[in-house]
Amino acid sequence: MYVNIGGDFSVRTETLVGIFDLDNTTASKWTRKLLSEAQAAGQIVEATDSLPKSFLVTQEYGLRRVYLTRYNAAVLEKRFTDALSAADPIPAKEQQYE
Repeated sequence: MYVNIGGDFSVRTETLVGIFDLDNTTASKWTRKLLSEAQAAGQIVEATDSLPKSFLVTQEYGLRRVYLTRYNAAVLEKRFTDALSAADPIPAKEQQYE
């Protein structure tokens, strides 16, 4: 299932590694290192024209991407949670065999 993360960008739920708030995480040297390495490797995708509030990390086919988005992390988390809940199949009734 796909989730819209802003603009014309959507991400497959299966590829999501994490959702991070830029205000809270950029204080860490490890987050700054992740973002700078992703920038140098061309893995940053800007899904917004305005100031980004959060970023998502995805991994698919061995490729990592970092999406900068205008939505806060709580909004994106809810979108992914809702998408995953909708994707869960309804359990089939157990069949009894004699």
